[in-house]
Amino acid sequence: MNNVRTVSDTKRTFYNLHTRPINTIYRRVVEELMVEMHLLSVNIDFSYNPIYALGVVTTFDRFMEGYQPERDQESIFNALCRAIEKDPQHYRQDAQRLQAVAKGLPVKDLIGWLGQTTYLDRDADLQAQLQAIANNPNFKYNRLFAIGVFSLLEQSDPELVKDEKQLTEALKAIAAGLHLSNDKLNKDLELYRSNLDKMAQALIVMADMLSADRKKREQRKQQSTTPVAPPSSNE
Repeated sequence: MNNVRTVSDTKRTFYNLHTRPINTIYRRVVEELMVEMHLLSVNIDFSYNPIYALGVVTTFDRFMEGYQPERDQESIFNALCRAIEKDPQHYRQDAQRLQAVAKGLPVKDLIGWLGQTTYLDRDADLQAQLQAIANNPNFKYNRLFAIGVFSLLEQSDPELVKDEKQLTEALKAIAAGLHLSNDKLNKDLELYRSNLDKMAQALIVMADMLSADRKKREQRKQQSTTPVAPPSSNE
Protein backbone atom coordinates (compact mmCIF):
# COMPACT_ATOMS: atom_id res chain seq x y z
CA MET A 1 0.00 0.00 0.00
CA ASN A 2 1.44 3.35 -1.06
CA ASN A 3 1.14 6.22 1.38
CA VAL A 4 0.12 9.44 -0.34
CA ARG A 5 2.33 12.35 0.65
CA THR A 6 0.58 15.07 2.61
CA VAL A 7 0.90 18.85 2.35
CA SER A 8 2.76 18.74 5.67
CA ASP A 9 5.26 16.26 4.20
CA THR A 10 5.88 18.56 1.25
CA LYS A 11 6.28 21.67 3.43
CA ARG A 12 8.65 19.85 5.76
CA THR A 13 10.79 18.70 2.81
CA PHE A 14 10.81 22.21 1.36
CA TYR A 15 12.01 23.87 4.57
CA ASN A 16 14.65 21.16 5.04
CA LEU A 17 15.97 21.94 1.55
CA HIS A 18 15.73 25.73 1.74
CA THR A 19 16.79 26.64 5.25
CA ARG A 20 17.11 30.41 4.92
CA PRO A 21 14.13 32.55 5.99
CA ILE A 22 11.82 33.80 3.23
CA ASN A 23 10.91 37.48 3.15
CA THR A 24 7.43 37.99 4.58
CA ILE A 25 5.78 39.48 1.50
CA TYR A 26 6.87 36.50 -0.62
CA ARG A 27 6.23 33.70 1.87
CA ARG A 28 2.53 33.46 1.04
CA VAL A 29 3.31 33.29 -2.70
CA VAL A 30 5.78 30.44 -2.16
CA GLU A 31 3.49 28.45 0.14
CA GLU A 32 0.42 28.84 -2.10
CA LEU A 33 2.41 27.67 -5.12
CA MET A 34 3.82 24.79 -3.10
CA VAL A 35 0.36 23.62 -1.98
CA GLU A 36 -1.02 23.95 -5.51
CA MET A 37 1.82 21.89 -6.98
CA HIS A 38 1.47 19.30 -4.21
CA LEU A 39 -2.29 18.83 -4.67
CA LEU A 40 -1.82 18.35 -8.41
CA SER A 41 1.06 15.91 -7.93
CA VAL A 42 -1.10 13.57 -5.82
CA ASN A 43 -4.21 13.86 -8.04
CA ILE A 44 -4.82 10.65 -9.98
CA ASP A 45 -6.00 12.52 -13.11
CA PHE A 46 -3.04 14.90 -13.23
CA SER A 47 -0.20 14.35 -15.66
CA TYR A 48 2.82 16.56 -16.11
CA ASN A 49 3.10 18.46 -19.40
CA PRO A 50 5.39 21.24 -20.67
CA ILE A 51 2.64 23.91 -20.65
CA TYR A 52 2.05 23.21 -16.95
CA ALA A 53 5.82 23.47 -16.38
CA LEU A 54 5.87 26.83 -18.15
CA GLY A 55 3.01 27.97 -15.90
CA VAL A 56 4.96 26.97 -12.78
CA VAL A 57 8.14 28.72 -13.96
CA THR A 58 6.26 31.85 -15.10
CA THR A 59 4.32 32.11 -11.84
CA PHE A 60 7.47 31.74 -9.77
CA ASP A 61 9.59 34.14 -11.82
CA ARG A 62 6.91 36.84 -12.05
CA PHE A 63 5.88 36.80 -8.39
CA MET A 64 9.43 36.42 -7.06
CA GLU A 65 10.82 39.20 -9.25
CA GLY A 66 12.92 41.55 -7.15
CA TYR A 67 13.36 39.03 -4.32
CA GLN A 68 16.39 39.74 -2.17
CA PRO A 69 18.86 38.21 -1.75
CA GLU A 70 18.63 37.34 -5.44
CA ARG A 71 20.78 34.22 -5.04
CA ASP A 72 18.03 32.66 -2.92
CA GLN A 73 15.56 32.59 -5.82
CA GLU A 74 17.15 29.52 -7.40
CA SER A 75 17.35 27.73 -4.05
CA ILE A 76 13.64 28.39 -3.37
CA PHE A 77 12.57 27.21 -6.84
CA ASN A 78 14.69 24.07 -6.60
CA ALA A 79 13.28 23.28 -3.16
CA LEU A 80 9.70 23.78 -4.45
CA CYS A 81 10.18 21.19 -7.18
CA ARG A 82 12.15 18.72 -5.09
CA ALA A 83 9.60 18.95 -2.28
CA ILE A 84 7.10 17.26 -4.63
CA GLU A 85 9.85 14.88 -5.82
CA LYS A 86 10.33 16.52 -9.24
CA ASP A 87 13.42 17.75 -11.08
CA PRO A 88 13.62 21.58 -11.18
CA GLN A 89 15.87 21.46 -14.27
CA HIS A 90 13.19 19.50 -16.13
CA TYR A 91 10.70 22.30 -15.42
CA ARG A 92 13.15 25.00 -16.49
CA GLN A 93 14.19 23.20 -19.67
CA ASP A 94 10.61 22.52 -20.78
CA ALA A 95 9.67 26.14 -20.07
CA GLN A 96 12.61 27.47 -22.10
CA ARG A 97 11.81 25.10 -24.96
CA LEU A 98 8.23 26.32 -25.17
CA GLN A 99 9.24 29.97 -24.89
CA ALA A 100 11.60 29.50 -27.83
CA VAL A 101 8.82 27.91 -29.89
CA ALA A 102 6.40 30.75 -29.07
CA LYS A 103 8.93 33.47 -29.90
CA GLY A 104 9.56 31.88 -33.28
CA LEU A 105 5.90 31.70 -34.30
CA PRO A 106 3.47 34.38 -35.50
CA VAL A 107 0.78 34.54 -32.82
CA LYS A 108 -1.92 33.51 -35.32
CA ASP A 109 -0.04 30.25 -35.99
CA LEU A 110 0.53 29.71 -32.27
CA ILE A 111 -3.19 30.10 -31.51
CA GLY A 112 -4.06 27.69 -34.33
CA TRP A 113 -1.48 25.20 -33.06
CA LEU A 114 -2.67 25.35 -29.45
CA GLY A 115 -6.28 25.29 -30.63
CA GLN A 116 -5.61 22.19 -32.74
CA THR A 117 -6.72 23.79 -36.02
CA THR A 118 -3.18 24.10 -37.40
CA TYR A 119 -0.47 21.45 -37.36
CA LEU A 120 3.05 22.80 -37.41
CA ASP A 121 6.29 20.89 -37.76
CA ARG A 122 7.96 22.56 -34.79
CA ASP A 123 7.90 20.30 -31.75
CA ALA A 124 6.62 16.76 -32.28
CA ASP A 125 6.56 16.02 -28.54
CA LEU A 126 4.46 19.09 -27.75
CA GLN A 127 2.17 18.37 -30.70
CA ALA A 128 1.55 14.87 -29.35
CA GLN A 129 0.89 16.21 -25.85
CA LEU A 130 -1.58 18.80 -27.18
CA GLN A 131 -3.46 16.05 -29.00
CA ALA A 132 -3.43 13.89 -25.86
CA ILE A 133 -4.91 16.77 -23.83
CA ALA A 134 -7.63 17.39 -26.43
CA ASN A 135 -8.52 13.69 -26.55
CA ASN A 136 -8.48 13.09 -22.79
CA PRO A 137 -11.93 13.67 -21.22
CA ASN A 138 -10.32 13.32 -17.77
CA PHE A 139 -7.56 15.87 -18.38
CA LYS A 140 -6.88 17.63 -15.07
CA TYR A 141 -7.15 21.28 -16.03
CA ASN A 142 -5.45 23.64 -13.55
CA ARG A 143 -4.59 27.30 -13.05
CA LEU A 144 -0.88 26.76 -13.72
CA PHE A 145 -1.70 25.23 -17.11
CA ALA A 146 -3.76 28.35 -17.91
CA ILE A 147 -0.82 30.57 -16.96
CA GLY A 148 1.40 28.49 -19.25
CA VAL A 149 -1.00 29.14 -22.15
CA PHE A 150 -1.03 32.87 -21.33
CA SER A 151 2.77 32.92 -21.16
CA LEU A 152 3.01 31.36 -24.64
CA LEU A 153 0.74 34.05 -26.08
CA GLU A 154 2.72 36.74 -24.24
CA GLN A 155 6.02 35.43 -25.63
CA SER A 156 4.67 35.35 -29.18
CA ASP A 157 2.93 38.73 -29.14
CA PRO A 158 3.18 40.88 -25.98
CA GLU A 159 0.67 43.36 -27.41
CA LEU A 160 -2.04 40.75 -27.96
CA VAL A 161 -2.35 39.93 -24.25
CA LYS A 162 -2.87 43.65 -23.51
CA ASP A 163 -5.84 43.79 -25.90
CA GLU A 164 -8.85 42.31 -24.08
CA LYS A 165 -10.79 41.56 -27.26
CA GLN A 166 -7.91 39.78 -29.00
CA LEU A 167 -6.97 37.90 -25.85
CA THR A 168 -10.57 36.76 -25.30
CA GLU A 169 -10.81 35.47 -28.88
CA ALA A 170 -7.46 33.69 -28.63
CA LEU A 171 -8.38 31.96 -25.36
CA LYS A 172 -11.77 30.95 -26.76
CA ALA A 173 -10.13 29.28 -29.77
CA ILE A 174 -7.56 27.49 -27.60
CA ALA A 175 -10.17 26.32 -25.06
CA ALA A 176 -12.37 24.96 -27.87
CA GLY A 177 -9.50 23.08 -29.50
CA LEU A 178 -8.25 21.51 -26.27
CA HIS A 179 -11.78 20.88 -24.92
CA LEU A 180 -11.26 23.07 -21.87
CA SER A 181 -13.73 25.32 -20.07
CA ASN A 182 -13.38 28.79 -21.57
CA ASP A 183 -14.94 30.31 -18.44
CA LYS A 184 -12.40 28.67 -16.14
CA LEU A 185 -9.52 29.68 -18.41
CA ASN A 186 -10.63 33.33 -18.43
CA LYS A 187 -11.38 33.49 -14.70
CA ASP A 188 -8.04 31.94 -13.75
CA LEU A 189 -6.14 34.37 -15.95
CA GLU A 190 -8.11 37.38 -14.71
CA LEU A 191 -7.17 36.39 -11.16
CA TYR A 192 -3.53 35.81 -12.15
CA ARG A 193 -3.21 39.26 -13.73
CA SER A 194 -5.05 40.88 -10.82
CA ASN A 195 -2.67 39.23 -8.33
CA LEU A 196 0.34 40.39 -10.34
CA ASP A 197 -0.95 43.97 -10.09
CA LYS A 198 -1.53 43.59 -6.33
CA MET A 199 1.96 42.18 -5.86
CA ALA A 200 3.48 45.08 -7.81
CA GLN A 201 1.56 47.57 -5.64
CA ALA A 202 2.61 45.79 -2.44
CA LEU A 203 6.26 45.94 -3.51
CA ILE A 204 5.96 49.69 -4.17
CA VAL A 205 4.45 50.24 -0.71
CA MET A 206 7.17 48.09 0.86
CA ALA A 207 9.89 50.03 -0.98
CA ASP A 208 8.38 53.34 0.20
CA MET A 209 8.24 52.09 3.80
CA LEU A 210 11.86 50.91 3.68
CA SER A 211 12.93 54.24 2.18
CA ALA A 212 11.08 56.22 4.86
CA ASP A 213 12.56 54.00 7.60
CA ARG A 214 16.04 54.46 6.18
CA LYS A 215 15.64 58.26 6.16
CA LYS A 216 14.48 58.24 9.80
CA ARG A 217 17.50 56.16 10.83
CA GLU A 218 19.83 58.52 8.98
CA GLN A 219 18.19 61.53 10.67
CA ARG A 220 18.53 59.95 14.11
CA LYS A 221 22.15 59.12 13.38
CA GLN A 222 22.89 62.70 12.33
CA GLN A 223 21.17 64.06 15.44
CA SER A 224 23.16 61.74 17.69
CA THR A 225 26.47 62.78 16.12
CA THR A 226 25.76 66.53 15.99
CA PRO A 227 27.66 68.19 18.84
CA VAL A 228 25.43 70.01 21.30
CA ALA A 229 26.50 73.58 22.07
CA PRO A 230 27.13 74.15 25.78
CA PRO A 231 24.55 76.34 27.51
CA SER A 232 25.58 79.97 27.76
CA SER A 233 26.04 81.31 31.28
CA ASN A 234 24.39 84.62 32.02
CA GLU A 235 25.98 86.22 35.03
